[in-house]
Amino acid sequence: MFRTIMAAFFLCALGGCDRSAPPADSGSGSATPTNSRVAPTAPVSTKPAGVKKRIAVIPKGTTHDFWKSVQAGAMKAQAELGNVEIIFRGPEKEDDREQQIALVENFISTAVDAIVLAPLDDRALLAPVRQAMNAKIPVIIIDSALRGEVGRDFVSFVSTDNEKGGRLAGQRMGETIGGKGTALLLRYQEGSASTDERERGFVDALAKFADVKLNDPKRYSGATRATAQEASENLLTTYENMQGIFCPNESSTFGMLLALRSRGLAGKVKFVGFDASPELIDALRKGEIDALVAQNPMKMGYLGVKAAGAALAGEKVEPRVDTGAALVTRESLATPEIREILNLPAEAKP
Repeated sequence: MFRTIMAAFFLCALGGCDRSAPPADSGSGSATPTNSRVAPTAPVSTKPAGVKKRIAVIPKGTTHDFWKSVQAGAMKAQAELGNVEIIFRGPEKEDDREQQIALVENFISTAVDAIVLAPLDDRALLAPVRQAMNAKIPVIIIDSALRGEVGRDFVSFVSTDNEKGGRLAGQRMGETIGGKGTALLLRYQEGSASTDERERGFVDALAKFADVKLNDPKRYSGATRATAQEASENLLTTYENMQGIFCPNESSTFGMLLALRSRGLAGKVKFVGFDASPELIDALRKGEIDALVAQNPMKMGYLGVKAAGAALAGEKVEPRVDTGAALVTRESLATPEIREILNLPAEAKP
């Protein structure tokens, strides 16, 4: 209880509290949940007609383009549902586990109707998620797995098949360097289930190429582009003769891109990244990046909120929803399906 009170005080001190209203504003191994039961504790809302249900959407961070797309999807779902209000709030940086835990606890104390959460840590967020469910607040997990049981610890898991996405990257890497040579892996952050699964998928796929050596020094980029660039510079100093490089999320990919540019290596090393911000798509067009594995964050935010709305209405919620991933190359940028995933206008030309 003391921790919850202090969390609420901390958040008020940072952003101010309206006493008349609840707060509102706008990547270690992980066991992906497979249990097929729908959470029995997901309540049917008893709010009077006309009173909007409040759904808190808590991303891993708020600075990367990925989370802005998640927010756009959540707002689209809000518009369609009509009877819900989205509260979008997350840590500024994707390494602030304590702030994300405090946010979950604060939303529990202010009695939001449902929570949609992208957990920063697959272990640390389990206890507050269980606390929410015990308080009859249904929780939808998005983006990154939690070490819990779907149907008991949370209602549903809405995400990319991250291990499959990593395998797409590993297969592309092996093919694009001609099945021989040396590849380098820059990891993202310990405890991030989604990126851990991508890294595992990449390693497994690349292992099928017998003449490709993988250098995996277990170095982590950290949560920002700046820390990723620093980590990349250090790796490129140590490992100078690389034919290929893989990074497992938006910030690590961008940080490595900056490091390659600073050394005049952009476009000379086969570089496969994960996620697709406008800057990364531009680098792909220029040939500085060979391929990107793209998720559909807008769809993730949309379906996460839709699942929360269904849980509140007492409707059946699928325990596992795969939002898809696709390999994006300069050639595939011209296809309608890739333009849709990247949210590019239909008339856009690659």
